[in-house]
Amino acid sequence: MKLISINVARPQLISVHGKRVETGIFKVPVVGPVTVDKLNLQGDGQADLSVHGGPDKAVYVYPWENVVYWKKALQREDLKPGSFGENLTVDGLLEEQVAIGDGFEIGTARFQVTQPRLPCFKLALALETPSLPKIFLESGRTGFYLRVLQEGTIEAGDAIHPLPSRETARVTIAEFVKLYRAKRATREEIKRILSLNALPQPWKDRLTSKVPLQLEE
Repeated sequence: MKLISINVARPQLISVHGKRVETGIFKVPVVGPVTVDKLNLQGDGQADLSVHGGPDKAVYVYPWENVVYWKKALQREDLKPGSFGENLTVDGLLEEQVAIGDGFEIGTARFQVTQPRLPCFKLALALETPSLPKIFLESGRTGFYLRVLQEGTIEAGDAIHPLPSRETARVTIAEFVKLYRAKRATREEIKRILSLNALPQPWKDRLTSKVPLQLEE
């Protein structure tokens, strides 16, 4: 497992149908060591902090294998590290393999997986593909967010070392997204998810409400 690229951007204003929209999705690769703090990477920023950023979504990760998939699916050879708004483009951390609560050490920093990404309209704007948020979620190739457990420094090319998970249950990002999309869950599935200490409270609240999941006997 390897860190291929570190991508950052400051929020900028763009025009959408005559309206000004602020977004930090246009990430570009950077060279050299990058400082990681509890809320962000050096040189990066989020526009709408009500849905982006914060300690539970400090860093967004996307596998390079997914970028290769979208190159073919969308017939877009221009896709590159940072194209999906990710902070870290990685090799070898697929949604079917990574579980909520998994830990990783990169450089001198340590991270914990917290949740998948739910795409918004800004992804469609960035790639000029209106249907992308829908097919992005349907594909299960969502990438995932990290919480920073230990601040430090990372650099493209760093190896990614797994850390022992503290969770008693294992729910992969792929399983979680499938459950979310199905909008139905058994009591046992809900119980497993609610036992995850790494899962942010807003997700737990959502999963125990009538939306989006309905309990099955």
